[in-house]
Amino acid sequence: MIATEIKSEVFLLDCVEGMKAYPDNHFDLAIVDPPYGIGESGKTNKTRGKLAVSKDYGNKDWDLSAPEKIYFNELKRVSKNQIVWGANHFISRLPIDSSCWIVWDKDNGETDFADCELAWTSFKTAVRVFKFRWQGMLQQNMKDKENRIHPTQKPVALYEWILKNYAKQGDTILDTHLGSGSSRIACYNRGFDFTGFEIDPDYFRDGNRRFEDYKKQLRLF
Repeated sequence: MIATEIKSEVFLLDCVEGMKAYPDNHFDLAIVDPPYGIGESGKTNKTRGKLAVSKDYGNKDWDLSAPEKIYFNELKRVSKNQIVWGANHFISRLPIDSSCWIVWDKDNGETDFADCELAWTSFKTAVRVFKFRWQGMLQQNMKDKENRIHPTQKPVALYEWILKNYAKQGDTILDTHLGSGSSRIACYNRGFDFTGFEIDPDYFRDGNRRFEDYKKQLRLF
């Protein structure tokens, strides 16, 4: 489904400050991918692939630490449910048990990247796995290969799968760390109102350009 009249707004703003403007439970679902605090960056990404070449994203050190507890407090306040990627790296800052973790199997092959990424969720269902190849220049869907503009970019297909399985029609979606904008494109495709924050002006510009180019491409067809 291609949405034509949905709200899709993004802000060049620190997400903690941005969330303060919203009342409790304003968003139905937050799907977020904050820094993991493991030292990933544009300059290290290019050296890690062994078979499929990893892209050079330039020199940006934004992954030196995970968000502080104030971030998670605000996130829980403004959203009814949450899906938090990378929570295995900072679970002490989100000390809530969950029966429902999402496992993204990246089918990485021979790289030193993790074979899977994990997302903590506030849902009460079982663990679920989504398999989608994401290995340097190699992607699951090479016919519609995505241009990667961020070192920790996730595929649109992953976000669409999340929306299909964890969101209901009419839900409002929040992404506090917009990055490449894959979540925004997925919400546009699925017809969900979307709000996103990004603090880096370069990623904000590139993500907006990607989103507008995507919409133009859709109009051509």
